[in-house]
Formats: sequence, structure tokens, C-alpha cells
Amino acid sequence: MPRVSARDLPDLPKGQLPPHLELQRTRVLCAADAPTHTENIQYAGAYAMMGVDNSFRLDAFSKRFRVEVIKLTEDDMEFDMIGIDPAIANAFRRILIADVPTMAIEKVLIANNTSVVQDEVLAHRLGLIPIKVDPRLFEYMPENDTPNERNTIVFKLHVKCKKGDPRLTVKTDQLKWLPNGSELLIASENTASNPASKPKTYTSFTCSQDSLPEFSNNPITLKHNDIIISKLGPGQEIELEAHAVKGIGKTHAKWSPVSTAWYRMLPEVVLLEEVENEKAEELVKKCPVNVFDIEDVAKGKKRATVAQPRACTLCRECIRGEDWEKRVAVRRVKDHFIFTIESSGALPPDVLFTEAVKILEDKCERVFAELS
Repeated sequence: MPRVSARDLPDLPKGQLPPHLELQRTRVLCAADAPTHTENIQYAGAYAMMGVDNSFRLDAFSKRFRVEVIKLTEDDMEFDMIGIDPAIANAFRRILIADVPTMAIEKVLIANNTSVVQDEVLAHRLGLIPIKVDPRLFEYMPENDTPNERNTIVFKLHVKCKKGDPRLTVKTDQLKWLPNGSELLIASENTASNPASKPKTYTSFTCSQDSLPEFSNNPITLKHNDIIISKLGPGQEIELEAHAVKGIGKTHAKWSPVSTAWYRMLPEVVLLEEVENEKAEELVKKCPVNVFDIEDVAKGKKRATVAQPRACTLCRECIRGEDWEKRVAVRRVKDHFIFTIESSGALPPDVLFTEAVKILEDKCERVFAELS
């Protein structure tokens, strides 16, 4: 961006910045070699000599901040967060990845495994299978606590490939939910000495989970039924129980509720001068994502227009080459973020975002309580 002498600055009303300073404050300027003015100016008195207050004010933030949903499906969501600092946008991203809880398989009890997949690899694969259940209906499992119907989900897998049969592919649809808890018995001295005593299992459910109102009409299932767990050859067998508990992605990635959560600044593509005829066609061909289009004007002339600025990936092909930086400007809006959430299946993406807001609110309240 060309330097502007202080003598050449126009007279502005008190409380307004010159256009070039306002551009540097609110935009990331993307030149052909590197972006500039990427930092946020946080100092409250940065523009005090010009009568501009740069401090954070809650009333101004409340008027400026808004969320606009662009796309919402069962598995992913795209929305705009406008009027926030990059640190807040990144806080939401980190909370979604690491702090929103889900249910995932933590303990695998293997009774028999003669497949080519080792026990620890099999347990790891089971842990990464997304479970379609609302984690808010469950409690965390305290250390050394007894599993019960409020903190544990039990699945059973028993598959055998008979001799003479072709190879068998074991998929997640063969994992069966056990609403009454574990069926594997714990061998103990009391059971051996007293066969009439009640056998103990690895869980102690006081009631069946499918009898609870939250699960009676909405049984616990896996998000995908076609994930391959293992392959069995003739004579091979897998028999196991998988116990799922509540956790967060900060402990292990298997508890992360999102496949990914990411954001980018809103692209802003501006034509600094009219690009017509052959140059317009050249500009359209330079962009690989069809940001530009051509419109017909009077007397058979053609003019380039910015048709899809949101599709810009900041490849900067449009400003590379002779004099193209004088015709096209590529920028990023510093306080406008395009946020994308891809749910792993436990909760819809819009619910994940509201849960992230609640968690951030709780974190802020704890900080304020410590400072007070």
C-alpha cells in the first residue's frame, strides 16, 4: 500500500480515521508476495490523537456482534461470526475439539480374539467408532467408581467365521447394545465355592437402560453401521464386550465430538479499476475458483465483476503478473470469520456450538470468580 504523507491527508470529522488507517485497522492486505497488517491493534489509545477510542466496549460489541447461519445439515454447519476478535473464534474452535464431552469406548473386555488384529489394535479401533447418543444424559465415571446405567454403555461383539466359509468382514452393525449391562461373568472364589450364589458381571445396572424414558423411544446406536472393524478367515473368532464412558477430547481424541472445526477470515476482493474486454477475460481465466465473472455492457463491451468473493481461497493468482495489483485488491476482514463444524455424529453441529458457548461462559465465570 503506498505511503500517505500527513500533509496530504484530508480533513476528517473528529472521531474518524483516514481511509488508509481504517483499512489497515480492519483488513488484512494480501499482496502478491505476502500479507500485511495481519496484527490486531489492541491498545486502547492507539488512535487517541485522532479522537478515536480503540478500547473494548461491551455496548459496542453487543451491537456489532452477530451470527449468521449459512448452511446447516445433520453432520456439518457453516456460519459467520461477525464482530469478534480472532482469539474468541479460536477459543470456540479449541473448545469444540477438546472440551465438549461425548461417549466413547474406553474399556474392551476380550474373551476370544483369534483374528489377525492384535488385541490392543482392536481396542483402539473400537474406541474411535462414533456413538450416536446424547452425552448430556450420562454422568462422568469417577476414578475407581462402579459402572452403572448412568455412566456406562455396554456393547457386545461375537462373530465367528466357520471353517470352509469365505473370509468374513466384521463391521460396526454387528456390535450389539446391551441395555442390561455386561454379560461377561467375573470368576471369583465365592462363586467357585458356592455355586448357588448370584454370579457377578463387570457392570452393576440397577435397571435396564431401555426402560429409562430418555432411551425407550431413542435406543443407543452407532453413527455408522458400515465401519470395518476386522476381517476374519476360516476358523477365526472375535468375542468381546466394549464399555463406553463419558469423556472429553482433551483426554483422548476419541472423545472429540467433531471431525474438524475450523474458521477463516471473510475474503474481500475489490476491483480498483474497471477491467474490460481482453483483460476481463484474462482475469476470469486467472482465478481457479471462479471468483470473477464477465458482464456485457453497452456497445458490445465486456466488463469483469466480482461474482463470488466468498469462494476466494487466497491463492493470489489474480494479482500476480504485470500491473494486476493496481487493478485487483485481495483482502481479509479481520473481525468476520467463516466457521465450519463437522460433527462426528454424537450431537448435531448446532447443538455442539451452543454447548461450546456454555463451556466458554463457565470458563469466564470461573476466571472472574478467582479474580474477585
